[in-house]
Amino acid sequence: MSWTGWLLFILIVQVIHFLGTWKLYRNAGRKAWEAAVPVYNALVLMKIINRPWWWTLLLFIPIVNLIMFPVIWVETLRSFGRNSSVDTALGLLTFGLYIYYINYTQDVTHIADRSLKPRTSTGEWVSSILFAVVAATIVHTYVMQPFTIPTSSLEKSLLVGDFLFVSKFHYGARIPMTPLAFPMVHDTIPKVGVKSYISKPQIPYTRIPGFQKIKRNDIVVFNWPVDTLINITPGQMRGSVQKPIDKKSNYVKRCVGLPGDSLSVKNGYVYIDGKQNVLPDRAKVQFAYEVYAKKALVQTINGKYTADPIPFMVDRYNITDIYVSGIDRENQVLIHTAHLTKPTAEKLKNNPDVLDVVQIEIEEGYYDESVFPNDAQYEFNNNFFGPIYIPEAGKTVTINAQSIPFYRRIIEVYEGTELGIDNKITQNGTQVLLNGSPITEYTFKMDYYWLMGDNRNNSQDARTWGFVPFNHVVGKPVFIWASFDNTNKGLLNWRPRWERFFTTVHGSGKPVSYLTYFLVLLAAWFTFNYFRKRNKAKKK
Repeated sequence: MSWTGWLLFILIVQVIHFLGTWKLYRNAGRKAWEAAVPVYNALVLMKIINRPWWWTLLLFIPIVNLIMFPVIWVETLRSFGRNSSVDTALGLLTFGLYIYYINYTQDVTHIADRSLKPRTSTGEWVSSILFAVVAATIVHTYVMQPFTIPTSSLEKSLLVGDFLFVSKFHYGARIPMTPLAFPMVHDTIPKVGVKSYISKPQIPYTRIPGFQKIKRNDIVVFNWPVDTLINITPGQMRGSVQKPIDKKSNYVKRCVGLPGDSLSVKNGYVYIDGKQNVLPDRAKVQFAYEVYAKKALVQTINGKYTADPIPFMVDRYNITDIYVSGIDRENQVLIHTAHLTKPTAEKLKNNPDVLDVVQIEIEEGYYDESVFPNDAQYEFNNNFFGPIYIPEAGKTVTINAQSIPFYRRIIEVYEGTELGIDNKITQNGTQVLLNGSPITEYTFKMDYYWLMGDNRNNSQDARTWGFVPFNHVVGKPVFIWASFDNTNKGLLNWRPRWERFFTTVHGSGKPVSYLTYFLVLLAAWFTFNYFRKRNKAKKK
C-alpha cells in the first residue's frame, strides 16, 4: 500500500469514528464536529474518558495501537456508564462497533469524574499486565529485541544457545511494515503454530534515523531475503508462502562487504578491492576438516552416533561442530567431519586417538550450482568466487547477459515486487529486457550488503542467496545476556555457560562477563527497596 493509500485508509477510519461517536461527544459536553477532526478528536476523546493526552501517541504507533484500540473502546463505554461484563464483551467482539448501538439508540450520561481505579483485584491485575505488554511491545519493536542463536554459522564469535539483545536504534528502528500482527512474536504464534500476522495492508518502508551506519565486520541481524517457509523450526520446516519483508525469518551473519565494494573469496577468505579483509580478533574463522580417529569423538546414544562432541573435545579443544561422516571398517577408523579453526586443527593432530586431520578442499574453478549467482557461466563455489560488485544506492551498472544474473533478483524483487513495482526481466538472445523494453543499464534505489558466517563451510549466507538490501536489516546484536549449551535437548538438559553471561558481542580481546556486577547491583537495589519500605511502614 502506498502512502496515498494509507492516507485514504486513515480518512476512512476517521469517518467511521465520527459516525459512531458524534453523539457521545455531544453528551460529554463537546461539539459533535470535534469527533471528525483527525488527531484532535483523539485528544478530545482522552479528556472524555479521563485518560492522559499522551495515550493519543500510542494510537499511532503500529502494533502498539492494536493493543490500545480495544482499551479505548472499553474505556469509552465505561465513561458512559456501560460497565458490565456484557458491555465489555460486546465492545471487544464487535471491534468497537457496539459503540454505534450506544451512540444511536441509548440515552447515556457522561460520567466526567469516574474513578479510574479497577473495582476488583482481577481488574487491577489485568490493567497492570496490559500496560506492561504495551511497554514491552514498544521496547521490542523500536528499541531492543531478544534473539537466540539457532545455528553454528558464527562460531566461535556467537554460539548456538547464546541469548542476545539486538539494538534497533544503532542502524535506525524500522517501522513495522505489517501493522496487523500479534505483538512481540515473529511470523508464527508459539505453540499454536499459526501465522501471527495478516499480510495486508502493508505500510511503506520507513526507518527512524540511526546513529551509525553498518560497518565492515559488524554482526547484523536481518530478515532472510529468500524466506518462503511457513515454519523454519529445525525438523519442522515446511512451506511455501510469500512473506512480507518484516515477517521473513531473522538471520544473523557478519557484514564483510559494504555498498560499493568489489568483493571476492579466495580459499575461503574474503578480499575487498583486492586486499584480504582483516577480521576482529574475536572472530575465529572455521573450515571443514576430515578427522580420522581410532574411536568416536562424539557421544553415542543406544550405540548410535550423535552430533554432540564428547566433553573432552569441548573442554580441551573447544570443538562444538563435529559428527561421524564415515567408517573405515577395514582399518577400524572413524571418519569425522569437523569445523575447526586452523590452530585447533593443528592442536588436534597431537591427540593420541587422532590419526590425521585433513582440510576439505574445494578447487578453484569447480562450479557449485547452489552458489550465487547460480549461473554456469560463473564457476563459483563456497571457497572461490568473485569478484562481484556490491550495489550502492544511486550507482549505475551496465546490464547485459553477463551481469544480469547478479542483479535480476534486485530488479524483480527487492526493487520490484517488494516495493509494489511489477518488474519482469526477460532475455532475447543476449539482449536483456525489462517489462518488454531493452535495457543496458540500471540505477540502484537501495544500499546492499554482503553477509557471511565465520564458520565458512557450515553457513548458509550471501554465497547462497546473494545481496541483502538495507530494508531487510533488523538491527545490531550488542549484548549476550545468557548462554546455554544443549538447548536442543529440552530445558532440563540446558547447561549454563557462565563465562558468556552478560558479555558484549562486539569489541576486542577476550569477552568479559559483567554478571557479577549485575548481581551486586541487583542485591543492592533489593536491599535499598527493603529498607525504604520498612521506613515508610514505621512512619505510618
